[in-house]
Amino acid sequence: MAAKVHLKIAVADYPHTAAVRNGSIPIEGVDAEIVTVEPQIAAFRRMVRQVEFDVCELAPTTYIIARAYGAPFVALPIFVLRRFHHAGLLVRPDSGIKTPKDLEGRKVGVRAYSVTTGVWTRAVLIDEYGMDSSKVTWVVDDEEHVTRLQLPPNVIRTGPGRSLADMMADGELAAGFHGNAGVGRTGNPTGGWKTVEAHYPDLFPNAEELEADWYKRTGIYPMHGTIVVKDSVLAEHPWVAKSLYKAFSQAKDEWLKRLDAGEAKGASDQKYAKLRKIVGHDPLPYGVAANLKTIEALASTAYQQQLTPKLMPVKDLFVDPEKT
Repeated sequence: MAAKVHLKIAVADYPHTAAVRNGSIPIEGVDAEIVTVEPQIAAFRRMVRQVEFDVCELAPTTYIIARAYGAPFVALPIFVLRRFHHAGLLVRPDSGIKTPKDLEGRKVGVRAYSVTTGVWTRAVLIDEYGMDSSKVTWVVDDEEHVTRLQLPPNVIRTGPGRSLADMMADGELAAGFHGNAGVGRTGNPTGGWKTVEAHYPDLFPNAEELEADWYKRTGIYPMHGTIVVKDSVLAEHPWVAKSLYKAFSQAKDEWLKRLDAGEAKGASDQKYAKLRKIVGHDPLPYGVAANLKTIEALASTAYQQQLTPKLMPVKDLFVDPEKT
């Protein structure tokens, strides 16, 4: 019997990935060395800059940018994290901001310009509400993962020792993204990361209703976690793509059965149970065909938001294990 291929794998621990991480669902032909990085955002940077892992979960926008600049890894259509983006842009109550157009001429905080949450949200604000992103000053307090990325002139950094959370609290920002994407944390992914409270109202108080309507009209279901594999691994062992896809799909299918039976009750489980009301039975669809509209939408908006030097076609971004 041929020896298994040793792969160093950095994928976060979700209910739908746990069985792969703990080995109860093996990856056929692979000796998996599971690496835990907290937060997973730190693994993004290590993968993009040092290509440290054989297989890694990456934010999809970070991946598309990296691939556009020649990164030696490619994505599989395994999307382990998803959510919609009408919710999560917080505004100061005294800012006078009532609509997306009101953000023009103001300062808005986002951890980094290429943060996927920011990219998806800007897409909604631009496409649905006519906001001119170039008229918003995007304030960042962290580095971009991809060092070659050239930022638009309306992106500025915080001053030394200043976090977005501080600036929002002091009224220097009119708005900011919630949680890790903006004003809900201080510090950077490589050290000093700290969660902070951010009690500000959402720009869209009826976000869930808007998200359901948007999905019905567009078919776009934003992804956040994408699995990438080193080109060198697939060049030598092309079957690895299918083995990974099968293992992660099986883990997800078993999780869906637990969700159906009411046995999965954690915070992540409840999040996806709620999303089922909008997207249907499988709130984490894998595969290129099932996600084509969403992939094309993210690649297009990344280019329009000046994050990639060219429009990246789907065929250059994803290996389709269902066709290999």
